[in-house]
Amino acid sequence: MNFSNAIADNERERMAAVRRYDILDTPPDGAFDRITALAARRFGVPIAIISIVDQDRIWFKSHHGVPISEIGRDPGLCASAILSDVPHILNDASIDPRSLANPLVASEFGLRFYAGVPLTSSDGYNLGTLCIIDKEARPIEQAQIEDLKDLASVVMDQMELQLSARRAVGQAELMAKEIDHRVMNSLQFVSGLLMMQSRSPDVGEAASHLRIAANRVAAVAQVHRHFYAGDAAEVSCITFLRRLCGDLASILDREVEVDGDEGNVPTTLIQPIGLLVNELVTNAAKHGKGKISVSYRRAAGEQILSVCDQGDGLPPGFDPAATGGSLGMRVITSLIRQLDGKLSAVPRAGGPGACFTVAFPESRGSA
Repeated sequence: MNFSNAIADNERERMAAVRRYDILDTPPDGAFDRITALAARRFGVPIAIISIVDQDRIWFKSHHGVPISEIGRDPGLCASAILSDVPHILNDASIDPRSLANPLVASEFGLRFYAGVPLTSSDGYNLGTLCIIDKEARPIEQAQIEDLKDLASVVMDQMELQLSARRAVGQAELMAKEIDHRVMNSLQFVSGLLMMQSRSPDVGEAASHLRIAANRVAAVAQVHRHFYAGDAAEVSCITFLRRLCGDLASILDREVEVDGDEGNVPTTLIQPIGLLVNELVTNAAKHGKGKISVSYRRAAGEQILSVCDQGDGLPPGFDPAATGGSLGMRVITSLIRQLDGKLSAVPRAGGPGACFTVAFPESRGSA
């Protein structure tokens, strides 16, 4: 084994395995920090490190006893330890030819003792090491080496557990998207059936109600379509509303104008926001007249959604809370509750019509 260049023959495959675990440059983790603290106590050394060997550096997932988080990939220590499946032991690095050129040995740091056990993935690639370090030369017994190997196995168990958890979450998200896609297709199918039924000569006065139902179902389908349009943790709310309202305008055969502030919200909130706007716009199209205006603003720690029409306006003394018996208002109330929001209804400023406004906390969104 050539320890002088510290590069394995299967380096490309090894680095692919490192990337698979998605651990490089992740935040500190208490589970790993407890292992390095335990290793330092168990072996009576000042320094214990969980290292991951990257292409041109050695990054420390946990570093007990040293303030640095990474070093160069110089041969002699962790970079050489991953070239073998057996522990890499240097009882006195100052006289060991494998490590004399390593900066930690040759510099003022004065590393003298090093014992590193490879962290081996389930498919046999050495990702890094669990190592213990001292500035004094010292022996190590075989029983201690076995204990260090066991601790390295605990490190890998934790990494495998985290990898499995990420895969499970990813699978659940993929399944949720598939379900939502099927729901969208089903809603579009139902909408089509309702619209076809509304054109039947046998339905009489029910035709208008069937068309309204078809439009509402189609609108909800569009919310589902736009909700899973991407994989980002956050999305631009105003961009989402413009896409959604463009579809609603086509479905409802009404002009829908959208304006407002830029800003991202978590994707977990986009669905209730989309369904809420869908209900408010649909109600405006049903009960109001003229152009429908949708506004999204951010101010004073709040996010504010407004939907205004140019109809006859609100009846005297109108209270949205008192109309909770209607299906539409029950849906709206439930969605507002999900956003921790409040609903108000006022006459439209500057002309006839009504405005329904929902204000919800900035903390329910993002930066």
